[in-house]
Amino acid sequence: MLQAIRRWFNPGDVRELGETPDYRFSLANERTFLAWLRTGLALIAGGLAVAQFLPPMPITHLREALAVVLLLLGGTVALRAVDHWARAERAIRLGEELPASRFPAVLALLVGLGAALLVVAVLVQAAGAT
Repeated sequence: MLQAIRRWFNPGDVRELGETPDYRFSLANERTFLAWLRTGLALIAGGLAVAQFLPPMPITHLREALAVVLLLLGGTVALRAVDHWARAERAIRLGEELPASRFPAVLALLVGLGAALLVVAVLVQAAGAT
């Protein structure tokens, strides 16, 4: 674990491995990293929006729970992004297969579940307003 975190902050360690790849592969890896960061930032922004703008819900602390889940998920995505970038860059330099990850599927399931819960919350809110 400590070695993985060290790789995040010292990319020079990665450059000492294997051969220098075609720069297009490294740039594609970086673009993927930036896309994951944008996703993490969007989740964090969504969490802040829920906390600030969603009216109180009929279920006690539901709004706060949704906000916290979105904020934590956004932070997790950002950390996962840097870890995946470092592992992919290492694999590219060593000519190995890119690391497999279940994280995109897990993230998609969590976002879908969150959307379904928000639909329920909106319907409960609408039913309470009538």
